[in-house]
Amino acid sequence: MDTNTFLSVILASALAGIGVAIYLAKLVLAKPSGDPKMEEVGNAILQGANAYLKRQFTTIAPIVVILAVLLYAASPNPGLALGRAGAFLLGAFFSALVGTIGMNIATRTNTKVAEQAKRSFSEALELSFKAGATTGMLTVGLGLLGATLIYWKYGALATEVLIGFGFGGSLLALFMRVGGGIYTKAADVGADLVGKVEKGIPEDDPRNAAVIADQVGDNVGDCAGMAADLFESYEVTLVAAMILGAATFGLPGVLFPLAVRALGVLTSILGIFAVRARGKEQIRDGMNAILKAFGISAGASVIGFFLLSNLIFGNPKLAIATTIGIALSVLIFYLTDYATGDHKPVREIAKQSQTGPATVILSGLVSGFSSTVWAILAIGATILASFLLFPDPLTAAYGVALAGMGMLTTTGFIVSMDSFGPVADNAQGIAELTGIKGKALDVLPKLDAIGNTTKATTKGFAIASAVVAAVSLFESYLTDAHLPGINIAHPAVFVGFLIGGAIPFLFSSLTIKAVSDSAFAIINEVRRQFKEMPGIMEGTQKPDYARVVDLTTKAALGALTAPALIAIIVPILVGFLLKAEALGAYLAGTILTGQLLAVFMANTGGAWDNAKKMIEEGLYGGKGSDPHKATVVGDTVGDPLKDTSGPAMNPLIKVMNLVALLIAPMIVATKTLTPLHWLMLGIGAAILVFSINKAQQTTT
Repeated sequence: MDTNTFLSVILASALAGIGVAIYLAKLVLAKPSGDPKMEEVGNAILQGANAYLKRQFTTIAPIVVILAVLLYAASPNPGLALGRAGAFLLGAFFSALVGTIGMNIATRTNTKVAEQAKRSFSEALELSFKAGATTGMLTVGLGLLGATLIYWKYGALATEVLIGFGFGGSLLALFMRVGGGIYTKAADVGADLVGKVEKGIPEDDPRNAAVIADQVGDNVGDCAGMAADLFESYEVTLVAAMILGAATFGLPGVLFPLAVRALGVLTSILGIFAVRARGKEQIRDGMNAILKAFGISAGASVIGFFLLSNLIFGNPKLAIATTIGIALSVLIFYLTDYATGDHKPVREIAKQSQTGPATVILSGLVSGFSSTVWAILAIGATILASFLLFPDPLTAAYGVALAGMGMLTTTGFIVSMDSFGPVADNAQGIAELTGIKGKALDVLPKLDAIGNTTKATTKGFAIASAVVAAVSLFESYLTDAHLPGINIAHPAVFVGFLIGGAIPFLFSSLTIKAVSDSAFAIINEVRRQFKEMPGIMEGTQKPDYARVVDLTTKAALGALTAPALIAIIVPILVGFLLKAEALGAYLAGTILTGQLLAVFMANTGGAWDNAKKMIEEGLYGGKGSDPHKATVVGDTVGDPLKDTSGPAMNPLIKVMNLVALLIAPMIVATKTLTPLHWLMLGIGAAILVFSINKAQQTTT
């Protein structure tokens, strides 16, 4: 098969993924939305979510345009300057498009799922999953479409252009992850502390002024943010694999990752349509239906790996490398579920709630710290396995990239699992807000419980895939910077490593502070409304939901600048001031502490959340008891960890790796810094210091 025919098949696969997304969207949107009261609440959530995204894109559009111009001006190859800048804009646009469409489908489906829950558990579950699958198939379809078109146009030079494509997707994902994470957790914390703890009312009680903002937050954080996050992981891993494949095996090394991506579109479709829970009514039945479908998708992928490897290379080694990635994804699912699900660590936290919030927090920290060890050992084993397959360091780096490719083969299905969570959560909230009675009261909590499990496990998957992608980019950077290795004993290199290790902590402090400041404003606003509008508690007066939505939106968008500048400016400063080897060490330090922090925060927050849910189901006194209040405190502390700072580590480490890749040729070519260099670096450092100082001092 010649290259053009091969690329035509890949392109057809990408278009098939987009076609399935359109089909699923039409299928989902054709379902009934319930009574007028349900539609009113659903429209309020939809309008709030779209208003947030519109203001977010308006805020970041100038930054994207400026960076595109800088990419064009700084390109080492004038012939590819326009291509790289255009690819950057295309990657940013696709990332934003995936998040926006996915969020809109999810918010339009919430009421439909609540309506289906009146009739059947299985129908409500399948509808929720198909809504999520719309986002999943759009993610893989657009990701593969962009990469294929770029390769078709630029051929052997495509890897240089594809860096811009990956950078655009990663940067937008960083904005959407940080902004959406701050929004969702500020609203959630504010709603919980005033509603549950102070007023003793349910989580989604219509008397809580923050309840609509809370529902909106689930969508802008978990739908739009996560979709953009996994889109850029999907794309960045492909870019790294193609760069390393070109350096090791030439054309076949580039075509194999594209073929694996095309295979993933087909196996994701297979898994999505295999989700069936007919005649089942229990949580475990619904979860087993999803896991069984994932197993079908993964199994078909493994078979396809070996067929493609033999077709393109006549060697099964590449298939083994990609299969290692599938095995890692299964292991990460198990480890995350053990740390955050109905197992010993979470049960221990629930037990500790009998002695107050302090022991809840301490036991959660114990679980979170220990969970990081097993996750990093699993990733380490994956990297070592690639080196056992390919003893040559450069080829082994390609093997690591292929493991990432294998892990992300079922991205369409994984995104479906994640988006399922906020759809089910919102459906449950809408039922409570509108007073739905009957069978739905039994069905929706079960869907919500399944959604909590899928969201927790996909967060673990996203973190692990981000680290594998970052390791692949790291190896690509070493190749582009012509570095055979990194001598950590050299003082400048070691300083680079130290700075890199510190950056995730600075980034986390800024994002958690943003949640804390925003929640502070929301809590005061909700308290004010309860105090000045006494009819709210009596049910005779409607809260001012719009006021809280507006407060949350402004707070989230106001906190975006400093984290983004850290990701872009710090690698540039380290690279030019301490040179290429120190920048490599910087990336290594960031990958290490970023992964550890991400797993710790995601698993600790998830464990606190599920311990609270155990109490709410009747354990140790149930809702309203002292143990319940203790777990609410733990969950409140964990919320910004698991849904803001932890997930935001994924795009952070990849943006910094991509910035390093982009500037590597300039760093290597710059032997001595000129006055112009010093001026530009000084301006960059001043902007960075100013933005960090402002972020640390601002209180909403």
